[in-house]
Amino acid sequence: MTRHRWLVFSYFAALVALWEALARLGLWSPLVFPSPMAVGAYLVHALADGTLADATRVTCRRLFSGYILGLMFGAPAGLLTARFKIVQDTLGVIALGLQTLPSVCWVPLALLWFGQTETAMLFVVVMGTTWSVLIAVDAGVRNVPPIFARAARTMGSRGLHTWLKVILPAALPHVVAGMKQGWAFAWRSLMAAEIYVTILTGFGLGHLLHYGRELQAMDQVVGVMLVIILIGLLVDKLLFSPWERYLRRRWGLAL
Repeated sequence: MTRHRWLVFSYFAALVALWEALARLGLWSPLVFPSPMAVGAYLVHALADGTLADATRVTCRRLFSGYILGLMFGAPAGLLTARFKIVQDTLGVIALGLQTLPSVCWVPLALLWFGQTETAMLFVVVMGTTWSVLIAVDAGVRNVPPIFARAARTMGSRGLHTWLKVILPAALPHVVAGMKQGWAFAWRSLMAAEIYVTILTGFGLGHLLHYGRELQAMDQVVGVMLVIILIGLLVDKLLFSPWERYLRRRWGLAL
């Protein structure tokens, strides 16, 4: 562990210790903000009885399914938007408007169309992911220097070859950033869906959040929030960060 990371860990440990000490003094109600010991006790209990593991598995399955579908729809649509003016003036404008729409707004529509089903949750996640990925891919392609395409055409590249071998690789840093943003939107969309859509095929982390609020179990609410943060950090550390570092080195952008 580097000195910088050790300092960050020390500050975090000191903050948790201060939080526990203040909670023991009874300066606020546990219903407002639980102590670290209470949160830790909930996490240990939820792990022991399998509740937390099952909820995490269900949520991750829904999340990855919706995210991959969102990428499959958003990335090609972004390329078409960047390539054709008519698509930019139609689908591009629609995507820009829908991307600003909060994910929770899709939940009533999903319930009306699909009912209390897994399809409703999947729909909300896809809608939350697709538009951000589309806009990021479109912006990434448009930020590619035009000299790249002109140089490729000079060397005989034409049509689809130019797009697949020149423009798309040059836009990859922006595309990966868009994928990362789409992942964040997928998380937010799924939490909104799980809080409002109750189905019997599996309870996810959003359901645990909702039931913690209903039961006024703030230790459960905070504990599930910490699990969500941990999953996000792990995915970024294991998936997005190595890819971003490779692309920065590959394109000569690393400091």
